[in-house]
Amino acid sequence: MTTTLRALASVLARTPVPFAPPVRAGAYLGQNVRSTGQLRSMEADGTLFAVVAKTSESLAGVNWRLFRKSSKPVADDQRVEVTQHQALKVWDRPNEFMSRQRLVETFMQHHLLTGEAWLLGERVTPNGPPTGLWPVRPDRMQPLADHEEFIVGYEYQAPHGERIQLEKSDVICILRPNPNDHFRGIGPVQSVMSHIDAAKYSAEWNRNFFLNSAEPGGVIEVDTQLSDRDFQRLAAQWNEQHRGVSAAHHVAILENGTKWVPNSYTRRDMQFAELMSIGDDKILKAFAFPKFMLGIVDDVNRANAEASEYIFAKWTLVPALERIKDALNNSFLPMFGAAGSGVEFDYDSPVPEDSASEDTSLATRAAAAAELIGAGFYAPEVQEALGLPAMSFGEPNADRDRELIIKVLTGAPTLAPQLLPLLGIEVPAAPQADNVVTQIQPAVEAEPPVANVVAAQRWMAKAVIDDSTCDRCRENDGQTYKNRADAYADYPGGSGYVHCVGEEHGNSCRCRVVKRGKASDDSDEEVTHG
Repeated sequence: MTTTLRALASVLARTPVPFAPPVRAGAYLGQNVRSTGQLRSMEADGTLFAVVAKTSESLAGVNWRLFRKSSKPVADDQRVEVTQHQALKVWDRPNEFMSRQRLVETFMQHHLLTGEAWLLGERVTPNGPPTGLWPVRPDRMQPLADHEEFIVGYEYQAPHGERIQLEKSDVICILRPNPNDHFRGIGPVQSVMSHIDAAKYSAEWNRNFFLNSAEPGGVIEVDTQLSDRDFQRLAAQWNEQHRGVSAAHHVAILENGTKWVPNSYTRRDMQFAELMSIGDDKILKAFAFPKFMLGIVDDVNRANAEASEYIFAKWTLVPALERIKDALNNSFLPMFGAAGSGVEFDYDSPVPEDSASEDTSLATRAAAAAELIGAGFYAPEVQEALGLPAMSFGEPNADRDRELIIKVLTGAPTLAPQLLPLLGIEVPAAPQADNVVTQIQPAVEAEPPVANVVAAQRWMAKAVIDDSTCDRCRENDGQTYKNRADAYADYPGGSGYVHCVGEEHGNSCRCRVVKRGKASDDSDEEVTHG
């Protein structure tokens, strides 16, 4: 890179205002010193442990997939999935010691406890694609803040004290934004550390209470000054006879005017049970965690249990998954260079279906379908438009093909008596035929029955035929489909053949599906799909 280009790149990289002190590439400590204590807090409180473990395990169990990007909006069920890609291989098997489950669970524990999750890409060559991913403890990572360029790299402090410089392109950082610090994250634990400490110390106080004879502490009062020898003898004698749970409530014998003066505070005065209960409640609120998910079912019924699962998935898991998706698409995939462009990661939603809302929606759509069919619209097309399940029409248990032939041919009364017997179908009685014709008359006026049969295959596959066309696309060129649903099953969104060999290797398919024109059987009219 020339001097001019290097200077231009430096100017472009500058921030509009300084975010760091005027010291170039200095390790920015921020809250890092406190991160170690936050990581250890998981083992200090049972409620916090359960919340972090349940959340990280649930996030690690979510399925991830890779999709090809589309320049236009495409429904979720019509996106083209990429099943072979180096990014998928690394994500599914991050390194030889970890599965994706363990990787996600590990770095999400870090994120939940400190508001930060760090991943380090492993490369065989300096500029090559990553071959592995490793979770790194937040308290060992330091952003190298710069007065002009915001962040110029990162520094990792090894357990033995060695400091290792890391390139920005090798590090993935998932932060919960900290309102007081642009360089570090913030997590729920920071807001409840005092309550966690209070619960920890109260538990230790109770433990020591039982280790120290299970009696309130007090003072041994003497009326004269003791020599060092007498003091040590009295302390040793007291500990020998009264220290520990097994020595509780032993009778104490004090000599020479010595007397026992107990403390004025009792365990009841300290209200440890209430203190620990308040701490648990604060932790649940900080994480917005439903208590039912911890197995607390004293006031839970099936309705609010299902609501708790829905709330946990929608308001706890989904925001965390969105942060992971953002990191994968904006930091992880760019590590693969050109191979990482044109694709994006997404997850299968963990939010359970709202059965009551689904029932209401289904009833509404069914009522709308009844009105449309009653107005003369074709029933299968109404079902498809409203997203209703495909159902047969005609009498219960009727043969669908037989019913379809009857409905088509009874629309042509002059042909029906000759054609139906040839098909082994009895000609319907006149009143029934008239009734059927009346019911489908609007469809007949819009498009004659004969045209329905001839143009039943309404969609056609079109491939760009040249030396680069794969055999699968070439073989499917000209294939016809009876409706858009069938066509889009092979060509999601109207373009890109799902069986294209090029798609499997990261090359965009040039094939598309078009709607056949009505002017003639050979004319094609390309349709723009929104």
